[in-house]
Amino acid sequence: MTQPASNTATTPDWAELGAVLVIIPTYNEAENIGPIVARLRAAVPDADVLIADDNSPDGTGRLADDLAAADDHVHVLHRKAKEGLGATYVASFRWGLERGYGVLVEHDADGSHQPEQLPSMLRALRTADMVKGSRWVQGGSVVNWPWHRKLLSQGGSLWSRTLLGLPIKDVTGGFTAFRADTLRGIGLDGIESAGYAFQVDLARRAVEHGYTVAEVPIEFIERQRGDSKMSGGIVAEAMLLTTRWGLAKRTHQFADWLGYAKDNATTLAGEVGDKGAPVWPSTPSRPSTSPTTSPTRSSPRPSGSAARCRSWPRRRPTSSAPRSRIRRAGQPRGGRTDRTHQGSGRRHVEGWPAGVRPEGQRRVTTRSSPARAGPGWRRCSWCSSSPFRSSRCGCWSLWVSASGPCPPSGC
Repeated sequence: MTQPASNTATTPDWAELGAVLVIIPTYNEAENIGPIVARLRAAVPDADVLIADDNSPDGTGRLADDLAAADDHVHVLHRKAKEGLGATYVASFRWGLERGYGVLVEHDADGSHQPEQLPSMLRALRTADMVKGSRWVQGGSVVNWPWHRKLLSQGGSLWSRTLLGLPIKDVTGGFTAFRADTLRGIGLDGIESAGYAFQVDLARRAVEHGYTVAEVPIEFIERQRGDSKMSGGIVAEAMLLTTRWGLAKRTHQFADWLGYAKDNATTLAGEVGDKGAPVWPSTPSRPSTSPTTSPTRSSPRPSGSAARCRSWPRRRPTSSAPRSRIRRAGQPRGGRTDRTHQGSGRRHVEGWPAGVRPEGQRRVTTRSSPARAGPGWRRCSWCSSSPFRSSRCGCWSLWVSASGPCPPSGC
């Protein structure tokens, strides 16, 4: 009797996940079952192996019983007939969940999945809910595959990823590790796929339930012994089921969007209606005037606080000298109480309402820059605070009295 492989002295990195069960579905794999089980026991000594045989006519089930009798870590699940890969895995998952395994792994019997790469997947499972050994991520590869097999695999993954919106590169890959809670969460009762569409079904269910799916690069090797189970019917079933799932997903998304728009149309319209015209800051120092009336040359000149720089039409200079040189005769450059508007040919003196203007003082405005206006000049307070005039008015003001300019308290 062959003795079971001894456990390693050190605790594996994935021990916190619980006991590991590796599931190997078989049908006519008599040539491969012995070597693959031996490699698994050597790569992950603490893991148990479940051989799920679909009543293989070549005697695979009997060989599996012999392996189980020789090793306590090997178990066999005999099924009555070949019912498809999906049905075999679902039955094996139920078997493992009933016995309290914390991790369940899908593994092929033909040697295409290398047991030596399983430890890296179990380490990745510590921070994920589902880990797929991927052929199509950086670092992954395939060996001894013809071009049409590569095209079929990559095309199937692209088709499934596009229709279902899955963030997985190798959707159809069959080397997968699950946490037990993930399988319980996605539900095994509603799985209807029997062939290789089963792998796509598990991936989409995990993503839709919000589980974290990680991909670990692997090297996939084409089988060397036995016949492949891939057929045209399996491919057609996978494409039809994937298309149906994708159309159902997009239809539900569109219906949800329509329902959201309908439920919130009234609310959104009310929010838009509540937004009125912008409220401009009040200007108490300037009496309101009709926006439809504008001063003309024949109208009387406004006085008092209404005498602003834009409240009276400006006259063109009669001199042919440049605008920058026009000023009153005898007036030096710089600020004076009788300074003229640059380019207007007239003096602009503001009067202030009674009780506002200090006794013996008046306010003078100018259109020149503060450097040209002289020291003590500030921007006109009304022009700066008015939302309609701040970008157009360039007035600068100065308090003056008989004894000369007084420091302004602020514009």
